[in-house]
Amino acid sequence: MPTDVWEIVGFSLACSVPVVAIGATVIRLARSWSLTLSMVVLVLIPTIATFTGVLGASGFMLSPQSETLTVVLVIVSVVTIPAAIMLARYQARRTVWEQEIHESEETAEQSRRQLVAFVSHDLRTPLAGIRAVAEAIADGVVEQDEVILHAKHIEHETIRLSEMVDDLFEMSKINAGAVQPAYDKVALDEVVDDVVSAHRIAAERAGVALHARVPATPVGVIGSDRALVRVLSNLVANAIAHTPEGGTVELAIGSDGEGAWARVDDTGVGINEADLARVFDVAYRGSNGRVPREDSSLPSGSGLGLAIAAGLVHAHHGTVSAYNLEHGARFEVRLPLAGEG
Repeated sequence: MPTDVWEIVGFSLACSVPVVAIGATVIRLARSWSLTLSMVVLVLIPTIATFTGVLGASGFMLSPQSETLTVVLVIVSVVTIPAAIMLARYQARRTVWEQEIHESEETAEQSRRQLVAFVSHDLRTPLAGIRAVAEAIADGVVEQDEVILHAKHIEHETIRLSEMVDDLFEMSKINAGAVQPAYDKVALDEVVDDVVSAHRIAAERAGVALHARVPATPVGVIGSDRALVRVLSNLVANAIAHTPEGGTVELAIGSDGEGAWARVDDTGVGINEADLARVFDVAYRGSNGRVPREDSSLPSGSGLGLAIAAGLVHAHHGTVSAYNLEHGARFEVRLPLAGEG
């Protein structure tokens, strides 16, 4: 009897172990397989190994007991293989979801670090200027008739610092996903009027002609008029800053089969092709600088304007893009029309 038992064990191992070894080798070599296929193979290996082991133990003779076991193994396979497929798909989705969260957290952390470094650098310049002028006035090295001039300089620098703080606050809300625009119907032609009115004086002082072009039929979108004014205002300010004296900036709106659009065209220095994909990044520094101005009181901005514009547009379920024209550059905003979602 013991001899029979050892013979059965020997035959079972001789038949099942090769199946397990082959299956392990296949899984090890097939690393490019999907998780679902790998799970199915993992279920089939022990099932087939059990079946071959039973066949080996019975001397490859199908007895009533082995036939019953075969039926049981088939039923088990029919039940476990779909379950393995479902579990594999769930695990794959979970893995992708966890990876996306990890990548999103890494991107956000990198963005925060870039923002801190960017702001730390840009805050030093106006603060250093304010401190130097204030110390000069306090030490009496500034002539009395120049005090007003230096006071104006301090005023301009504090305005610049205030704008930077506002931009930082807006950028922090965008990065935190806290921007929730109001779902009101907004007429883009009214937004254009507000933007042009706000920048007309700055454009004149910079020697740049600012034009607006709107269609006869109003273009309506859903969102926040304040946020959309901020978007187009930032794009227009950027265009003015990069357009030489005697140039032109045009703000136009319209609609087509893809939705509403707003375009800011300029006749400025354009954008280097290598920079086009990064112009909306936080703390982006392009190789094409701003056009030098004799009037130092013209607003220079915080450098976050394009990133803020992109964040607000995305919050409105829209897109923003930049590309070069034959002379100058174009920034285009795309938004869903009112009533289209």
